[in-house]
Amino acid sequence: MNKKLKYWFEYIFFRIFVGIQAITPFWLMYIKSDVVAFLLFNVIGYRRKISYTNLKNSFPDKSAQEIKQIQKRFYHHLADVFFETAKGMTCNADKLCRRYQILNPEIADKYAEKGIHVIFLATHYGNWEWGMQCFNQHLKHQCISLYLPLNNKWSEKYGYKKRTRTGMKLIPVQKTKEAFAGSGDKALGFIMAADQTPSNMNKCHWIDFLNQPTPCIHGPEAYGRKLNIPQLFVDVKKEKRGHYHITLKEIPFDPQNEPPGTLTCKYMRALEAVLEKEPAYWLWSHRRWKRKVPADIDKIKIQCT
Repeated sequence: MNKKLKYWFEYIFFRIFVGIQAITPFWLMYIKSDVVAFLLFNVIGYRRKISYTNLKNSFPDKSAQEIKQIQKRFYHHLADVFFETAKGMTCNADKLCRRYQILNPEIADKYAEKGIHVIFLATHYGNWEWGMQCFNQHLKHQCISLYLPLNNKWSEKYGYKKRTRTGMKLIPVQKTKEAFAGSGDKALGFIMAADQTPSNMNKCHWIDFLNQPTPCIHGPEAYGRKLNIPQLFVDVKKEKRGHYHITLKEIPFDPQNEPPGTLTCKYMRALEAVLEKEPAYWLWSHRRWKRKVPADIDKIKIQCT
């Protein structure tokens, strides 16, 4: 099967799946999610070794039983996000955004009222897909999400349409530089989820994160320094299934006097605090620590305080 035909079948399946969730009430959707979570963890074993190793290394003081309990809860959450993402594409936008609230929008709005851009330091915690759809609806900034487009052009076109229906603008990460360069005078809020593995290892910051030397994406700090843009950490809490709320937290940042890596460290420390309270809702199946520590690690200053 050639790639084009494969993408076409994937798109048809995707649209059918979204269509089914559109007519499925939330309570029934979560029953299906429980079934999928069971299959992922107990039958398929989807990245089970990776998620277990990530959790064990991140929380060395927890027992094997505690790690397994967190791991099981993670797979239930992962299945929830899978179904919620599909449901969110057809759900009424106002109804969806009532399920994804920002508790203190004034933290960002005070900058928008002065025409000041901000960077929202987001993470892959909770339901980031719903965040992409709802952020712009709750804030005075014109929000721009830097994202990675799908290779499947049909699925990408459909997903783009649904993600931008509340006014959110999407810009591929490959065009991050152009996005910041073309900001102009309008107050923009750049959403950057930079908690995964960096593609550019030459510019990454090495941080002591969750008890492990961790390479971190340099983008938010680089643009924050260059343009002196305020940084707001997006603290997500899952209240219950299908309900999330956000607390925005200012991260003090003095680019003139703080050394490189300082903002990245503060960002990762903020995420670390979230994970220590409730670790199950982060993307543990991602191979976050797949990069090897450089041989000359003793020459690399792991920026953390």
